[in-house]
Amino acid sequence: MSTLPMFSNSPVKASGVIGTSVVNPKNDRLGDIKEIVIDPRTAKVAYAVVSFGGFLGMGQKLFAVPFRAFDYNVAQNEYVLNMSKERLESAPGFDPDRWPAMSDEKWNRDVHKFYESSPYWE
Repeated sequence: MSTLPMFSNSPVKASGVIGTSVVNPKNDRLGDIKEIVIDPRTAKVAYAVVSFGGFLGMGQKLFAVPFRAFDYNVAQNEYVLNMSKERLESAPGFDPDRWPAMSDEKWNRDVHKFYESSPYWE
């Protein structure tokens, strides 16, 4: 048993984040985190890949959401994205079998602009 105090900003394993629910401030369920994307050059978490839509995994769309765009709700163990379901439907998403080239600077800037989040590398 650890003797370290638990803080709301204490480090967590990526496996503890994957599968966590994503909601908006109205507590509408938006999806869940499927993957964490880390920039190996900066050692920063770049994106949480969130699934949204579909039925039983069919027609599901993925979204690379800048990790800075989330607030973490400790009490509910969920990530809060300040975005309506309707706005998220127009987000730059991708098919689970066709991930974007995350090394493309324009793609990165467009994603950060959509979520009104400063780029993780700046």
